[in-house]
Amino acid sequence: METSTQLVETIVKGIQEKKGSDIVTVDLQDIESAICRYFVICQGNSPTQVGAIAESVGETVLKDLREKPTAVVGLENAQWVAMDFTDVMVHIFLPDVREYYDMEHLWEDAVLTKIENI
Repeated sequence: METSTQLVETIVKGIQEKKGSDIVTVDLQDIESAICRYFVICQGNSPTQVGAIAESVGETVLKDLREKPTAVVGLENAQWVAMDFTDVMVHIFLPDVREYYDMEHLWEDAVLTKIENI
C-alpha cells in the first residue's frame, strides 16, 4: 500500500513538470469492485500538452521508482491518454473530454483529493 501512495506522488510530480492542471487523486482502496487502488486524473490544454504530460509521467516514474506502465493507450489522438501502472491508473484529458466522461464521479464512494495547480 505504501508503494501505491509513493507511485501516486511520483505521478503527480510528473504531471506538474508539464504544467498539467486540475489534478485529482481518487482513492479506490475501500471499494470492492474497483479495478485498481487509485486513479490520478488531470488535464492538458492541447493534444500536444496531453502527450507531453504522459511522457513526463512515464519518465518520472521510471527515473524515481524504476517502474513502467503495463499499458498506455490514447497517444494517437491525445484527447484522453490512459496509463496503467497496475495499482494506479492515470487519466490525462483534454478539458471537454474530461467533462464529458466525468471520471471523478463514477465512483461516488471514493475519496477525492484535489491537488493545487502550480
